[in-house]
Amino acid sequence: MQGQAEKCDISESAPGVPDPSSAPLLIVMNAGSGHSDAGATREAIEQVLKEAGRSYRVFLVEDARQIDEVARRTVEEAKACGGAVVVAGGDGTINAVANAVLGSGCAFGVIPAGTFNYFGRTHGIPEDVTEATRVLVNGRVQPVQVGLVNDRLFLVNASLGLYPQLLEDREAYKQQYGRSRLVAFWSGLVTVLLQHRQLHITLERHGQTTTMRTPTLFVGNNKLQMEQIGMPLSEALEEGQLAAIAPRPVGTLAMLWLVIRGALGRLGEADNVVRFGFRRLTVKPRKRHRSHRFKVATDGEISWMSAPLEFRVSPEPLYLLKPDLAPGAEDTASSVA
Repeated sequence: MQGQAEKCDISESAPGVPDPSSAPLLIVMNAGSGHSDAGATREAIEQVLKEAGRSYRVFLVEDARQIDEVARRTVEEAKACGGAVVVAGGDGTINAVANAVLGSGCAFGVIPAGTFNYFGRTHGIPEDVTEATRVLVNGRVQPVQVGLVNDRLFLVNASLGLYPQLLEDREAYKQQYGRSRLVAFWSGLVTVLLQHRQLHITLERHGQTTTMRTPTLFVGNNKLQMEQIGMPLSEALEEGQLAAIAPRPVGTLAMLWLVIRGALGRLGEADNVVRFGFRRLTVKPRKRHRSHRFKVATDGEISWMSAPLEFRVSPEPLYLLKPDLAPGAEDTASSVA
């Protein structure tokens, strides 16, 4: 980890979310995210902040295993000096830092540097590093909805079953063939052809219990991703809910066709997909003798979680630095319960 900046002035700390126009910016930067050179990215960030006369500090993380600890210490420093915590990285890195920020009262900024950047794109944050940094200088703080699974935060999606396996395989393909959306799509097709185990689970929501067999349970918290796969659940997200998608048990070819439908933005047309919105959903193994642990993906990061799994909308939002809008313009990017 490396750090460089003009130190925060801790003599004027104030409770609550700081004024984004003057808050020191503490930036956690993942050197391994995306395609760009970390040195060039950092130089572009610092140039904007120096021109704006903003106090900042950069923490360059070269080992991904350090991100959680660096994020925790960065949040503590931000709380002490009334600063905003900023993350430069992909959706997985953003997730790790957001976990530390949630509930701290600190403003949260994002400089997207990943392959898909669903979170940043949903909230109007430019993918260009210079323009995204200018949002930190000129933007405004707005609350955005957060999903939780067993108290683990997710901003884009959380899933179990086939989808986490797809993500693991995709990462292996990226290591071999490079990071691109084409590589991600191809690895997904291969995973579907090779993996086809079924989850046997019990779902509890709204006081009702149902059983289900499905290859994967996908829970979305990102309007852009829902729209791109053609799933009509954006309204649920706008109403402060999460969106659940679960294919019914199908053969390999039918499952492959579902993947292709999703890539073409037509998944909502499929008859063999269960979908619904919710604020709280409990997932348990259907049979007691089965494993009481699930492999769960949250924003692309894989972990093992003990059953039952509880998916819910966080009672607290993240306070995100977003592009300022012209007076009277409608902001459709934010959704908070």
